[in-house]
Amino acid sequence: MSRVIVLGAGVLGASVAYHLAVAGAGVTVIEAGGPAAGTSSATFSIDVTHLKTPHSYYELNRRSANEHIALGEELGGPTWRHPMPLVQWGHTELEQRAIRERAVRLQSWGHPCRFADPTDLAELAPTADPGACAAEELVVHDRSAWYDAPQFVRRLLDHAALLGADIRYGLKATGLIRSGDRVVGVETGARRWEADWVVNCAGADADRIARLAGTSLPLTEIPGLVGESTPVPEPGLHAILATPGVDLRPAPGSRICSISWPVDAMLPSGAEPGGDLGLEGELHRRGQEILPALRTARLAGARLGVRPVPVDGLPLVGTSPETAGLYTVVTHSGVNLAPVLGRLAAEEITSGRQNPALAPYRPTRDVAAGVQDESLQVMSDQPSLAGG
Repeated sequence: MSRVIVLGAGVLGASVAYHLAVAGAGVTVIEAGGPAAGTSSATFSIDVTHLKTPHSYYELNRRSANEHIALGEELGGPTWRHPMPLVQWGHTELEQRAIRERAVRLQSWGHPCRFADPTDLAELAPTADPGACAAEELVVHDRSAWYDAPQFVRRLLDHAALLGADIRYGLKATGLIRSGDRVVGVETGARRWEADWVVNCAGADADRIARLAGTSLPLTEIPGLVGESTPVPEPGLHAILATPGVDLRPAPGSRICSISWPVDAMLPSGAEPGGDLGLEGELHRRGQEILPALRTARLAGARLGVRPVPVDGLPLVGTSPETAGLYTVVTHSGVNLAPVLGRLAAEEITSGRQNPALAPYRPTRDVAAGVQDESLQVMSDQPSLAGG
């Protein structure tokens, strides 16, 4: 039986740990905080398949979105996935053209999206302010969903523990143990944990872990502010709204979750979780412009998540020759991709065979060709066109 240490208990670490445990590996999860303590609890967490390019990466995300459904059935009980339409619009000519061109491309790929008249907003999202939409048309993704990421993580880790996984919180990896050229364990202060494999699912901390092994990862960190309101009166919101100034979705407890790429663009350089950013009010104000129910609600809290984003926008999954025994799984859109990446990574580790589906995402690839993932282009360069 392979002994595997998984560093990180976010969505990716939890998925890898669960699938490894299912495969019969001896799994130890080491996490500096608690379950979903990092970016996994400060994320908008929706199905972002519609924003993914190139086509092969879109297909990987679509496959993973379907695996969310299958995994929910496998684990049983209430699910973390909440299906509902995503309604998208732009205001300027540039915004509307970009959204239309994306929708036409998606339709050619067989993606379930359609064009709708702005008057249809009254049916799609009856609690939204129709005056807030100045678009000539809407794009509707009927099979979208939002995810309760903390619940997702807890469900995966609970089932991994039932299968024998050892989950350890409050431990920070301070070193990696080497035997010759191979990584064979982890140090957490004075304690040593030996294993056949170490899986780096540490999110924003993943490059630090790689550097402990004498290498580095082509990662950048992009901060994002995620807000959550106090409860709003029913009927609340029953669609995901992707608008030029703010994106809104339901959250547990009749609350509303919000993000805004324009607000994120105003974040101070080097912003870190826990600080007073002074932009929480602006985020909530933008939500109030779209959803009247928010005008009588308060912002219950806002968290800054630090997104670990590979420089070309595509995942980093696999090993490197100089760090044998260290397997990396790190990406943006981790909630969306966790089911498929967790399963494929566990299969590679336990079988010793590489899966061709992961070939484009190896950490050893040349990332100098520039950004390939459209969602990263949107996030970095055109925040008003994000749409999810």
